[in-house]
Amino acid sequence: MEYQEAKEKFISTWGSLGSLWGINKAMAQIQSLLFISTKPLSMEEIMEELKISRGNTSMNLRQLMDWGIVTKELIPGKRKEFFTTEKDVQELARHIAKERSRREIKPVIKILKDVSSIKDDGTAKTKELIKQTKALHDLAETADTMMNRIVSQDQNWLTKSLLKFIK
Repeated sequence: MEYQEAKEKFISTWGSLGSLWGINKAMAQIQSLLFISTKPLSMEEIMEELKISRGNTSMNLRQLMDWGIVTKELIPGKRKEFFTTEKDVQELARHIAKERSRREIKPVIKILKDVSSIKDDGTAKTKELIKQTKALHDLAETADTMMNRIVSQDQNWLTKSLLKFIK
């Protein structure tokens, strides 16, 4: 496989996997292109490479910056904006985990807490709703706490722990 084919295959595959970490295909493709790029890219370069519209590129770059995994970079003497992404895979995973917790898990935990805290009217159905939503709340909160502890640790600790687990 030559470079161009391998690059296209990587970008396409990463784009398809984007939904697993909570982003759309175009966002994942932009991030993957920046990830393997040897230099920051302009919006026009991204659009040309991925064959996507300016609006789609702009919107997805903004969302990637909101996630904290893409940043603008100023290049002296150039008027265009250039973009780059986190190159450290472990740091990238940490950003994604933290952002998913903030955007997805914490709101669910809050709703489960609210629902499981309703007034118990003594009926079986209310007791069951409280019991089950409290159990889900506790599970989600524990999982979120564990994930936050893992992503907050020094990346060397994380790597060593995962490698021990895999072996």
